[in-house]
Amino acid sequence: MIHLLFTVVFSEMAMIILMSFKTPLRKLIIMGLDRVKRGRGPIVVKTVAATVVFLLASSVYSMVKIQNRWIEDAASNPTDQILMAKHLLEATLMVSALFLALMIDRLHHYIRELRIRRKTMEAVKKQNQGFEDAKASGFDEIKAKEEEMATLREKLKQLESDIETKNKDVHAAEANAVALRKQSEGFLLEYDRLLEENQNLRNRLRALDQSLSRSGSKKNT
Repeated sequence: MIHLLFTVVFSEMAMIILMSFKTPLRKLIIMGLDRVKRGRGPIVVKTVAATVVFLLASSVYSMVKIQNRWIEDAASNPTDQILMAKHLLEATLMVSALFLALMIDRLHHYIRELRIRRKTMEAVKKQNQGFEDAKASGFDEIKAKEEEMATLREKLKQLESDIETKNKDVHAAEANAVALRKQSEGFLLEYDRLLEENQNLRNRLRALDQSLSRSGSKKNT
């Protein structure tokens, strides 16, 4: 019993030492404890702990009986002393084993919580990095859009200026067309007047020719 308890205590101490440092063995121990805490593992552990507590209570009861016998006899014999030392050593080892088992359980819990928190922090960092990258790319895209809008505004201003120039040219051309039309109308009126004068002159010349021809015929007669 004592050799078994010593083995358990030293094994638990070795496990605590190995779990305190980041080594490949710690990973194996944590994986083993994870498996122990699954399925029927917790029931087995609680059963073993209850057995140890029962043995501890039995040892304490035996020590109390020996102590009472010493008080009643007012003396102690070597056999009782040996039994007392044996029960005391067993009780001490069992208490140490239970305490170290509790420490292993808490240490495993904290290491697992630390691992989960570390993974969560890494996920949050990656997410923040993704947001920062998206924000940076968004800023670059917004800047590119603003530059494109500025370029389009410049082109729009240039087009408006060209349209205004073209409108001025169109108005000037319309004014010239109106002036040319008025001028052509004047030319047509002048042409009509000249045609009318020409016709009048021809009529007068024809009348003169006829009068002259009549005068000549009268003289001949």
